[in-house]
Amino acid sequence: MILQALNDYYARKAADPQTDLAPEGFELKALPFVLVLDEAGQLLQLTDRREGEGKKREAKAQLVPQGVKKTSGVAANLLWDNAEYVLGVVTRGKPERVAEQQAAFAKRLTEAFGDAPDDAGLRAILAFLKIHRTAALETLVAHPAWPEILESNPLLSFQLNSDTALVCQRPAVVAALQAKASAGGEADGICLISGEPDTIERLHPSIKGVWGAQSSGANIVSFNLDAFSSYGKAQSFNAPIGKRAVFTYTTALNHLLTKGSRQRIQVGDASTVFWAEKSSGEVFESAFLDFLDSRGDDPDRGTQAVASLYASVKAGQPFTDDDEQRFHVLGLAPNAARIAVRFWHVASIHELEGALLRHFESLAIDRPAYETAAPLSLYRLLTSVAAQGKAENILPNLGGDVMRAILKGLPYPETLMQGALRRIRAEREVNFPRAALLKAYLIRNFNDQEITVSLNLENTSPGYRLGRLFAALERTQERAQGNLNASIRERYYGAFSSTPVTVMPTLMKLKNHHLAKLPNRGEAVNLEKLFAEIIDGLPDVPSRLSLYEQARFAVGYYHQRQSFFNKSDADKSDQSAIQTAD
Repeated sequence: MILQALNDYYARKAADPQTDLAPEGFELKALPFVLVLDEAGQLLQLTDRREGEGKKREAKAQLVPQGVKKTSGVAANLLWDNAEYVLGVVTRGKPERVAEQQAAFAKRLTEAFGDAPDDAGLRAILAFLKIHRTAALETLVAHPAWPEILESNPLLSFQLNSDTALVCQRPAVVAALQAKASAGGEADGICLISGEPDTIERLHPSIKGVWGAQSSGANIVSFNLDAFSSYGKAQSFNAPIGKRAVFTYTTALNHLLTKGSRQRIQVGDASTVFWAEKSSGEVFESAFLDFLDSRGDDPDRGTQAVASLYASVKAGQPFTDDDEQRFHVLGLAPNAARIAVRFWHVASIHELEGALLRHFESLAIDRPAYETAAPLSLYRLLTSVAAQGKAENILPNLGGDVMRAILKGLPYPETLMQGALRRIRAEREVNFPRAALLKAYLIRNFNDQEITVSLNLENTSPGYRLGRLFAALERTQERAQGNLNASIRERYYGAFSSTPVTVMPTLMKLKNHHLAKLPNRGEAVNLEKLFAEIIDGLPDVPSRLSLYEQARFAVGYYHQRQSFFNKSDADKSDQSAIQTAD
């Protein structure tokens, strides 16, 4: 199902004349250095194709012949490879092995095109490898980038000085390689994806770009132990996939995982990619990232995307030309040399629109003045419940569980609520994303309709009332003593939010002490009225609050704090208006 959908995505993208997907037999590879030759095969210069500054310098991806699957043995790519294969220079390996690698590189070229190819670029490379390589090395030693080449063993390819494209991109070379790729080999099985006879691939190309996986790539289809074999089938013959289908699904997935792709998002430990069934769904592909991740250069784009989604649903109009087409979301996580499927969800765009709207409506809560209007990204929600706010501390399965809950409209995982409460107790802070996700958890998991966007004076639940009370106590202390290094929040939040009866007498004594110190008696009276209103709806102080009530406590605390700030902002606006009128 997953590989079939990726195969279909490749077919859709390949049909577009403006596609940036590699054709069959090729792949996109970043080549930091290029050897520029004349037609006689002599080295004219070494070109550094990297852009940027310092350690962030990177080369743009170039179209090159598809690379071989690198294992512990010697295996050379065609017309490009690392410095050991191309130049025969020892960087990391042993001299004997490097000599084998360089010989394999030259042999691969002659096997593909013969000893006397018709193309001038190919003839130049053969002449370089047979005649001019040693002299070229003497020249390269003086190049400023040579120490870096010896240290990093970078990828290299060739270019004729009369061309702007690489030799492997010359029309005659491309045509020959495409013809060879299309011809394929003798069919020896039925492909699981196409259902047609094809040459079954033993090893599949690596998938790169999965966060936390090996830098050389990992496999989504892999059988490397006898225990995984069945019916006498070894390695990937256990999942027989034809040569062409292997190329299409791996090329499509690597394209989606490319750095900078707007069709991927990091959800905890899961590198998540998404795509639409048809080209008409590309507008939703673009918006999907904005719905869930507004960390980019233009966070307002997320706000606009959500606004467009609301407008579309309320007007009863489709977001795309075909909202019934399928939309795919795939979450991948590292697992040694393999890739684990963390989650896989397929639904119509129309169904996803409704699921996303319900998610954002559940999260809706009063924002602090310093918060932008951008929707709370999934990344921000997850890091808000992680130790130190770091992505690497997000629980392994949490990201996938939350994404699944959002897309399928399921209850949010209990670990999300537990994580928020744990971070609140540890850091003594009920911030905007934690309050929003606790509100969403209470609404979706318990259908708690008393939990509203802003302060609800009618909410009589013990947890919510006690949270409001604690916010009022903290506000009284702030007004009486100013900003303190350690307020009652630092000292008593954990105890009052879990076992309130144990610290209630102490907090009430502090309240009276702080009220007496207020210079403005009118403010003291107003706070007394607020305390009376809150406690009036709280007949008994419970000895212990459940996790559910602790979540309500946090939301009540946040709501009451925000009401103070909102009132303060309104008072300032009124005062400014009076001064302007005067």
